[in-house]
Amino acid sequence: MSTEHHIKLPEGSIEKTTTTLNLGPTHPATHGVFQNILELDGERIVSAEQTVGYIHRAFEKLAERRPLYQITTLTDRLNYCSSPINNMGWHLTCEKLLGVKTPKRVDYLRVIIMELSRISDHLICNSVVGVDSGAFTGFLYVMQYRELIYEIYEEVCGSRLTTNMGRIGGFERNFTNVAWEKLERFMAEYPAVLKEFEHLFNRNRIFMERTIGAGPISAERALNYGFTGPNLRAAGVDYDVRVHTPYSSYEDFEFDIPVGSTGDCYDRFLVRNGEMWQSLRIIEQAYRKIQDMKGAEADVYHADAPEYYLPEKKDVYTKMEALIWHFKIVMGETEIPPGEVYQAVEGGNGELGFYLISDGGRTPYRLHFRRPCFIYYQAYSELTKGAMLSDAIIVMSSLNLIAGEMDA
Repeated sequence: MSTEHHIKLPEGSIEKTTTTLNLGPTHPATHGVFQNILELDGERIVSAEQTVGYIHRAFEKLAERRPLYQITTLTDRLNYCSSPINNMGWHLTCEKLLGVKTPKRVDYLRVIIMELSRISDHLICNSVVGVDSGAFTGFLYVMQYRELIYEIYEEVCGSRLTTNMGRIGGFERNFTNVAWEKLERFMAEYPAVLKEFEHLFNRNRIFMERTIGAGPISAERALNYGFTGPNLRAAGVDYDVRVHTPYSSYEDFEFDIPVGSTGDCYDRFLVRNGEMWQSLRIIEQAYRKIQDMKGAEADVYHADAPEYYLPEKKDVYTKMEALIWHFKIVMGETEIPPGEVYQAVEGGNGELGFYLISDGGRTPYRLHFRRPCFIYYQAYSELTKGAMLSDAIIVMSSLNLIAGEMDA
């Protein structure tokens, strides 16, 4: 839908016409349910006004009436391209408030899952950037490995997209042999596929002309907006929550932080590719650390926190104490201590934060999600002003805007 506006100019001048175009809220190229109102001079964008809220689901208000473990399913629906990172971030927040200390093996298992999620998120983003520049082949090459990652999720928790993975204190069950076999296959096969994906795009003349100089942002402007994650690092700032404020034993791993310089679509693409290589490094290190564990620590998959972690079903059927804890947890009758905590993780799109306030009841008094996409989208008007209409789509793709995360 579009409308024309005639601009009145001084007498003797040529009248100029601009067009208002609604890009969204349900256009397939917008990758989600959100609207951009573009004012066009021909195909060039004069101004843009972005709109959010089309799928707003009031997660933060819903959380005020749910016990902690039931909020996990709300975090799934934020960035659903890497939902296990959201799950782990929420569990870490709860553990900070409750004072739960997780064993090293739990930390390393979480790291494996979070880095698989990061790869899944980045390969979707970068392959779609390729599609929006007219190249479909790369999408087909990497998507089968997103499927393999989802198969690993299935072995760990029984779910694929919105995983509800893990529990406060660890995981619901230990990793199966099949999960380890699938992980080993992924580590063995994906590097060659990722290298081939890079060969298709990194020096591709058409792709470079479509992305270099499109949607640039300076480091200063990115910081002013509150950018984090790959979009900030593409602008030249090496901020990464995993390094700046380590969690889940990330301090035990060696990895580099890919950084760009211009903050344009091409740099964002290269940074995400670089991060996938670093995630593979981290996964391999975590895998070796777990394989080297001996004795009792080699089988542990949750912390000793009976007040918040559901006991095993066989114990519920045979032990009164386990039955009592099971009932209290499921019915949401476990009191949580009063306090105020903020926990951030390095999500697929940047700093994903959980600000939790408890007044000592059974549910949060207040809960706020810091959603990186919501912050990026504020800059969309600035990034697209003066660009061509075709650039509006590829800028959106390279920012990796996820509607569920913006509209929480």
